[in-house]
Amino acid sequence: MPPSHREVVIIGSGPAGLTAAIYAARADLAPLVLEGEPSSNSDQPGGQLMLTTDVENYPGFPEGIMGPMLMVDMRTQAARFGAEIETVKASRVDLSARPIGIWVGDPDIAEPTHTADSVIISTGARSLMLNLEAEQRLIGHGLSTCATCDGFFFRDQEIAVVGGGDSALEEATFLTKFASKVTVIHRRDELRASKIMQNRAFDNPRIEFAWNTVVDDILGDDKVAGLRLRDTGTDEVRELAVTGVFIAIGHQPNTDLFIGQLPMDENGYLLTHADRSTTDIEGVFACGDVQDHTYRQAITAAASGCMAAIDAERWLQSRHD
Repeated sequence: MPPSHREVVIIGSGPAGLTAAIYAARADLAPLVLEGEPSSNSDQPGGQLMLTTDVENYPGFPEGIMGPMLMVDMRTQAARFGAEIETVKASRVDLSARPIGIWVGDPDIAEPTHTADSVIISTGARSLMLNLEAEQRLIGHGLSTCATCDGFFFRDQEIAVVGGGDSALEEATFLTKFASKVTVIHRRDELRASKIMQNRAFDNPRIEFAWNTVVDDILGDDKVAGLRLRDTGTDEVRELAVTGVFIAIGHQPNTDLFIGQLPMDENGYLLTHADRSTTDIEGVFACGDVQDHTYRQAITAAASGCMAAIDAERWLQSRHD
């Protein structure tokens, strides 16, 4: 069977990908969205918002909205305007081919599954986790990876942040606006964070540190009730009573498909041109967390998805002018 051809194929379906789909569909580009396959992490249809509960900082929802429902509504809106959405994962892309080749399933077969004049990459990023069984059960129920998103829910509570870099201390400092105490849990006896972030945290009376400590388990059946901690030097085990825990040990962009094809920074994020979604390859655009290691918010991802669709539409039009 010959590959199906589209003017635009969108790889990924978080807020960036689905917003790109809405704009591309309204521009009569009939985009195909490869939304990914269901999984237990953020590399799935709908992206990281599928792992959240209440979203209270997305404009237009004064009472808040559940993250998964927001993504269902975005998907329905994209489909309403004519986007075709397939619940599959791209297994290989050839960005040097014209038209661009995209494989689903076996990446070693000769013929691509789809070809496209342009591709919008919105594969997102995933938070690095501790690989504990309880994480799957408690994510969104006291366990979070985003202080900006969820800190408000922990007013006057004692919580913990796991990590020792700038992100962890930034999260901890932000959370002291709400929490009565924040314990930073770090596996070493010194932080990796910049000196200015360290000094800010050390000077904050609401932040305490658990040095040379790792999390062995997150306690609680349906919501976080505490942590089981282990001293890395003595192996002594103790419990810390907290109602929330924020994992801040880093993010990993979902860019494996594009290694060797597109420029990336040292952490694997795709590089786009200033104030644009364009990449170094004509007809290839990137949006959302796959190219944003600064803001990582649903609203900024959606905005960059809009940019990518408009950039793609204008690029396609320029080929016919």
